[in-house]
Amino acid sequence: MNSVNLIGHLTRDPELRYTQSQQAVCSFTLAVDKGLSKDRREELESAGKPTADFPRIMVWGKQAENVSRYLSKGSQCGVIGRIQTGSYQDRESGKTIYTTDIIADRVEFLSGQNNAQNSIGKEKRQSRDAYTSNDEDFFEDDFQEIEDDSRIPF
Repeated sequence: MNSVNLIGHLTRDPELRYTQSQQAVCSFTLAVDKGLSKDRREELESAGKPTADFPRIMVWGKQAENVSRYLSKGSQCGVIGRIQTGSYQDRESGKTIYTTDIIADRVEFLSGQNNAQNSIGKEKRQSRDAYTSNDEDFFEDDFQEIEDDSRIPF
């Protein structure tokens, strides 16, 4: 079974490219906390070592375009996907370089730092607030208050 579930923050803005066949592919690096104890975290931080892992994430198709559009450096997201390893020859040194990437099947936007997302959310809140503030007593006659008899209703 090859399954990966990650939650983290983008370390930089996503990079969107298109293949020769016009397939969208987006890559980004995700900072995923290692979940260390307080003592171990302090030890690593004082030694200047990372307390997170930084896997490279690859997303394809329409989802790649959405990631590029709505996520940016610092955004939090969840990734469900699989590990893919590979290798290539370095042109300068001739050495074999090994790679490990996460191929995302699904990316969930957990926090939006993009202005487009924030403005959409703001519009929805304003619309909801306008409805509730203008019609505060809309349901007033339809509901009857029930006395609390301290029993669980289920």
